[in-house]
Amino acid sequence: MDTGHTAWMLTASALVFFMTPGLAFFYGGLVRAKSLVNTIMLSFITIGVVTIVWTLWGYSLAYGTGELIPNFIGDFSLLGLNGVDMFSAEGDAISPLYDVLFQMMFAIITPALITGAFAERFKFSTYLIFTVIWITVVYAPVAHWVWGGGWIGADGAGALDFAGGTVIHINAGAAAVAAAILVGKRRNPGLQPNSVPYVILGASILWFGWFGFNGGSALAADDYAVNAMLVTQIAAATAATVWGIIGMITTGKISGVGVATGAVAGLVAITPAAGAVNPLGALAIGLGAGVLCYYAVELIHKTNLDDALDVFAVHGIGGIWGCIATGIFAVESIAGVKGLIDGSFSQVWIQIYTAVGTLAYSFVVSFVILYVLDKIPGLGLRVEQEEEDQGLDLSAHGEQASVNDGAN
Repeated sequence: MDTGHTAWMLTASALVFFMTPGLAFFYGGLVRAKSLVNTIMLSFITIGVVTIVWTLWGYSLAYGTGELIPNFIGDFSLLGLNGVDMFSAEGDAISPLYDVLFQMMFAIITPALITGAFAERFKFSTYLIFTVIWITVVYAPVAHWVWGGGWIGADGAGALDFAGGTVIHINAGAAAVAAAILVGKRRNPGLQPNSVPYVILGASILWFGWFGFNGGSALAADDYAVNAMLVTQIAAATAATVWGIIGMITTGKISGVGVATGAVAGLVAITPAAGAVNPLGALAIGLGAGVLCYYAVELIHKTNLDDALDVFAVHGIGGIWGCIATGIFAVESIAGVKGLIDGSFSQVWIQIYTAVGTLAYSFVVSFVILYVLDKIPGLGLRVEQEEEDQGLDLSAHGEQASVNDGAN
């Protein structure tokens, strides 16, 4: 076992773990003060629930040695992680357990992303049940499609998804739309962030953790990890700057929340491309993310869809753009395949139907799960009107972020 590679991979796993608390602060700052604890807890409890599911059966369904349905989902051969060798085989640089740990962190943050769509109005107990089911029948299959030998990845269509543009961001974005439709609009959707510093702190933690997210996906401390981290920085910085400039042009002010959101959009977009593009490609991807996600937020706000924290506009649109842009800007010397700028359109087409397939599957299955949960007597998706008016901190947790919160 290579101790240098192992040390980097363990560090990368810790960095990805830190992203979920970062997301909690990012989302928590965006909601009203009376639901701040609830919003943070939706992300925090996800760490516990998904860790258990991933250990017992989630990892096996995503990466089992066989397939219950060919090219679609793994099997139960690794239930409870039995059969996952603790020690490296001869010639392997890292322990097989590393894949379990690293992929666990990816699985944790994905349903946490969805919570932004139904902030301030979703039943906490129902969310726990939804998370268990969603990881099992949505996340695990899509992870298998891309990284477990299924129809999307290297053994199938040959789509490029270095660190989860489809598995995490398009997947979560599509589920967020289904959730926002079924749970309905907030009684008072005019959202005023309770803490802009929390938003910027959360975005900064996400940015920091994303170096492990993308750099760790190289699975080694090597040149590919260096390039992945560099292009991650370039794309995020470009998108944040572009978002701020567009905001200044359209409103006359540069919003702290806007620049932070732009950075996250750039990070989302570079995720599938981090192992395929060079710095100039990353610059173009960041530019596209800043423009597309900014106007996606503006457009969705004019519709009846109350995706409270703009999950689809940032993660869905950012993920779709990043997936397609990977096919546009892929450099053969890095990705091993030619992108459009290298003279081949075939990879762009692969990326397009990969994005569409992931969107369709996640939206339909997530919609069905949530619809059924909403119809179960005593369960349902939405809190009572009085609870929503009071704020979910007190009604769901009996706690407040601050004794001065009152009815803010």
